[in-house]
Amino acid sequence: MTLPLSGRPGHGRTAFVRLQPARIVDGRFEGGYTGLFELICPGCGDHPYLDYQEIPPRLRWLRGPRSLAAALAVYNKHLGSSGTNGDSAGSLMG
Repeated sequence: MTLPLSGRPGHGRTAFVRLQPARIVDGRFEGGYTGLFELICPGCGDHPYLDYQEIPPRLRWLRGPRSLAAALAVYNKHLGSSGTNGDSAGSLMG
């Protein structure tokens, strides 16, 4: 299976931005949140129930953590969103 390149169509609607949990143990969030955000893209092989330390380095770079504005910018760039099709997360910042 060939995964889509960053900025190219094909990631589907499964990618999302979320608050970064302090820890994930056995698929459960523990210890609250860090106050930063991360991009999760299952289409690239990331899994939302894995802790940051459990994912490969290429996915750590994609995941973040980032500020909300930076996470939304990376989300739009990663999905190749132009902001004109109604799917752009940037509209949440306005």
